[in-house]
Amino acid sequence: EYKISSFEQRLMNEIEFRLERTPVDESDDEIQHDEIPTGKCIAPIFDKRLKHFRVTEGSPVTFTCKIVGIPVPKVYWFKDGKQISKRNGHCKMRREEDGTCSLHIESTTSDDDGNYTIMAANPQGRISCSGHLMVQGLPIRSRLTSAGQSHRGRSRVQERDKEPLQERFFRPHFLQAPGDMVAHEGRLCRLDCKVSGLPPPELTWLLNGQPVLPDASHKMLVRETGVHSLLIDPLTQRDAGTYTCVATNKTGQNSFSLELTVVAKEVKKAPVILEKLQNSGVPEGHPVRLECRVIGMPPPVFYWKKDNETIPFTRERISMHQDATGYVCLLIQPAKKSDAGWYTLSAKNEAGIVSCTARLDIYGRCNGISRTS
Repeated sequence: EYKISSFEQRLMNEIEFRLERTPVDESDDEIQHDEIPTGKCIAPIFDKRLKHFRVTEGSPVTFTCKIVGIPVPKVYWFKDGKQISKRNGHCKMRREEDGTCSLHIESTTSDDDGNYTIMAANPQGRISCSGHLMVQGLPIRSRLTSAGQSHRGRSRVQERDKEPLQERFFRPHFLQAPGDMVAHEGRLCRLDCKVSGLPPPELTWLLNGQPVLPDASHKMLVRETGVHSLLIDPLTQRDAGTYTCVATNKTGQNSFSLELTVVAKEVKKAPVILEKLQNSGVPEGHPVRLECRVIGMPPPVFYWKKDNETIPFTRERISMHQDATGYVCLLIQPAKKSDAGWYTLSAKNEAGIVSCTARLDIYGRCNGISRTS
């Protein structure tokens, strides 16, 4: 493995840019995208990228990377911008269930020197990454020696391949997964899930298709009970959206998605009287309305008093009304002389209290007798 020059890096960037925008032959994968899965779809993401290698001629080399995405992406391999055919016997392409992709050359030649690119594609998008292979020549004697060693080495590998595999593997399966959630801004939010699989799966969290990276307010924990947690503290409006958890191991991947809604911090404002009670007077037997308008956050609770004594809600002839606009009304019908006095409305919420007072006068009825001279 070695570091390439800036010129080679620019060359690979140009190859990737062109490949991601041109048609390609069918992939050798058996993956079909005819049916888009229900739920959240995610564009391909490289969990591990290709590296650069320098080898001597005749040596084996393997490029590997790891790709995740929903639906599972198709992969395509290229050398110096030209697609490598699936019928190519010199370059052997392989793909594991966990998304690990490899390109293996058993015995390199000078013709293998160049830039190798893998492109991953699903209906959500395309991505690519490249690795450079430098093949250095050998003297004739060294070539003969290495060829004999390579032949013996292959024999031993073939013998090992014949040994039966005792280890068993299981695809990831979520035993516990959260559903859609509503959480409050500024508080702690915890997304818990439990997953089985052998070997133990690796978990990747994504928000709206982008990886969630650990930082001061985002932490990924695993408890002894096997519960994986994504902790967000404090929660902000930027944390709202669709979360997807992807679990992968060498046998495959599984995922679930949920929608997180963040409730904004409640703004608290003390009650304010927009329209005060007005002094009024009505004839006895007529209805009377004592009205005002008050706003506040959260909406205030109202209390009525007459001459500093609380008016009960169940008092005969008296009813209290209010609506969402802040309109408040005390209705008395019919009014009696005993209703005259000072009326006070108090509005109270968590942020404060405010009051206003007005005078109500009740006039006597006219007896309707007229004098004649």
